Amino acid sequence: MDFEIPEEGYLPFIEGPIAIHWDNHAILMFTIWFLVVPASVMFLRFGKIKPSTYGIPRGTSQWAWPELCWTVHKLSLYVAMFFAVAGAGFAVLISGGFSATFHAWFGLGAVTLGALQVVSTWFRGSHGGRKDPGADPEDRASWSGDHFDMTPQRWWFEAFHKTAGYFAVIMALGAVTTGLSQYWMPTIAVGIFIAILVVLILAVILQGRGHNHDTYNSVFGTHPKHPFNKRRYDRMIDESDMKP
Repeated sequence: MDFEIPEEGYLPFIEGPIAIHWDNHAILMFTIWFLVVPASVMFLRFGKIKPSTYGIPRGTSQWAWPELCWTVHKLSLYVAMFFAVAGAGFAVLISGGFSATFHAWFGLGAVTLGALQVVSTWFRGSHGGRKDPGADPEDRASWSGDHFDMTPQRWWFEAFHKTAGYFAVIMALGAVTTGLSQYWMPTIAVGIFIAILVVLILAVILQGRGHNHDTYNSVFGTHPKHPFNKRRYDRMIDESDMKP
C-alpha cells in the first residue's frame, strides 16, 4: 500500500497548517519501547532478592531494596504508557486520522496492549503474606491475600500481564521497523540493533549468574507451608507418582 507521509498537519486549537516533525515521534517511541520498557522489565526480572524462608522483610519501604525493583517497574511503565498513548494519539490527530498502514496497525497493537498492561494491574488482587501491613506475623491465618494464596484472580493476572507484555514489545518492534520503511532514520535503526544486542547479552549473563529468582519465593519465601509452595510441591509429588 502506497502512503505519502504528510509534512504538514492541523490541530483543532491552532489556525493554519503546522510542520510535522516525524523524527520527534520516532525518537519518542524508540525511547519508550526500546529503552524504558526493556530496562523496566529487566530491572524486575533480575532485580528480585534471593529467596529466603519468609521472603522480603516486613516493613521494607517501597523505595528501598528489594521493594524498589517493583516500584521502578510500575512507575516507569505508567509513565512510558502515558507518553506512548499521547504520542500515538497526537500522530493520528495531526496527520488527519488513522492511516491503516502496517505501521499504524502495529502501533495500535503496541499501544493497546501497553495500555491494557496498566489496566490489568488494577485487577491483580490483594497482596497478603507475613509482611502484609494488616497481617499478624505470628498468625498464619491472617496472611491471606490473592498473591499469597495465588488465587485464580492472581494466577490469570500474571498469565495475561507477562504474556501480553512480550506481545506488546513484538508489536512495537513491528511498528518501528515498518515506520523506518516509511521514514528512514539510520540513528534509530542502529539504536534498535544496539538495544536488542545489549538486552540479549545482559539477559544471558544475569540468567547465567542465577539472578532470575522465582517471584513467589522471592516475595513470600520458600516455607513449605506457604499455599503456592505447597501446591507446587504436591503437584511434583503427583507427577512423580505417575512415572513408571
